[in-house]
Amino acid sequence: MNWDRIEGNWKQVTGKAKAQWGKLTDGDFEVIAGRREQLAGKIQERYGIAKEEAERQLTEWQNQANDSWFAAEKKLDAKQEARVTG
Repeated sequence: MNWDRIEGNWKQVTGKAKAQWGKLTDGDFEVIAGRREQLAGKIQERYGIAKEEAERQLTEWQNQANDSWFAAEKKLDAKQEARVTG
């Protein structure tokens, strides 16, 4: 998956990132704002791992990303919006 797509849909994929790296906080995800380098740094910091290991984990996670990550989130957003406006 192209990182630009992940970054552009950051709010939609944060759930997947939270599931992968549970030690990162909501505040961390807000600061990261889809920037790959920031995410790698936070993973390194929170998990006490080397930069190379954080990059390896991040690359593996990025390679798992697929269209379903975005489609499922869009459906959820539509349901939430319908409740608010309906």
